[in-house]
Amino acid sequence: MKYSNNYIFYPENKALELAIGHAIGMLGEKSAEVAGLDDNVTVADNFLHTRGNFEQHHYSTNVLESAREALEATLTEEFLDHEPLAWAATQNSLGNILAAQGQQQRSVGLFEKAILSFQNALEKFDREASPQEWASTQYNLGTATQALGRQQSDVKVLKASVDAYTNALLVWTREQMPFEWALTMHQLGVTFHSYGKLLKGNRTFQKSVVAYKNALAELDADSSALELVSTHNNQGAVLHNLSESEGNSERLQEAIRSYETALTVCMEQQLPIHLAVLCRVNMSTARGDLAELTKDLAIAEETVDDFEVIIELFHNSLQPMCLTHCEEQMAKAQLLLQALSGKG
Repeated sequence: MKYSNNYIFYPENKALELAIGHAIGMLGEKSAEVAGLDDNVTVADNFLHTRGNFEQHHYSTNVLESAREALEATLTEEFLDHEPLAWAATQNSLGNILAAQGQQQRSVGLFEKAILSFQNALEKFDREASPQEWASTQYNLGTATQALGRQQSDVKVLKASVDAYTNALLVWTREQMPFEWALTMHQLGVTFHSYGKLLKGNRTFQKSVVAYKNALAELDADSSALELVSTHNNQGAVLHNLSESEGNSERLQEAIRSYETALTVCMEQQLPIHLAVLCRVNMSTARGDLAELTKDLAIAEETVDDFEVIIELFHNSLQPMCLTHCEEQMAKAQLLLQALSGKG
């Protein structure tokens, strides 16, 4: 089955920020200067939140290679013998740097090195003696394997991601670590969604929906607006695909409500406008599918109007492929509208 295109949002990766910060302290003054964001960029990157878990939000990608070299240089046998926990923390940081490079270069080899770094760290972090470090490393391992599994369309790697996130939840409980618990649930939702598209199995999509609903129970607009928007939007995306798998219009309506909620939070919390635009693209795509499934003339008209507004008013917030998607969806809705109104 070919599923509809929809845009998934990825919240900022705090572990990656910490890893780069860890490495910057080891760099010389000149190298550290290039780590900050380039404030001279004149055009905003409107798709930063859609490419994956390892995008740079607060640092330039120029720092990654020097950060990697600095961390690798410290990982000596002597360091391991004298400070095993600090060595493990460095492995954890290195894993995040390698995964960021892996995503940037679409390199399986770099992702595999990242996964090995996290596994090395877990040999020294004990769940009982170092529970928080153990849980965070499991979470990072889950994120790296999720990214590799999505890139390779590999169900075994995605299953390993589910296992790692599930391990993290043994420590990051809802009662004691609600925000970390919610983020892990969010990432489980992303992983199950990717897993479900490969398996073409409704049950896995349903697990994704449950994970997102769990995450929403602990996220709020005031303290975690981006995470809340991402979870509502991504829940809409999996419900959209589940509706296609089931041929279920009620699922589509639920997906549209999720997208609408994400859009509302974007506007109320004044998040970057391009996030609201992408929520609207997702919502309008789902409306078009609902019009086709239910043969509803009014929804078809609304879909055409939506895409006309998006293309006309928010052209600068769309990348070429997204603009093409919007044009194709509008044309599809126009054809349906003609057929339903007897003009075709």
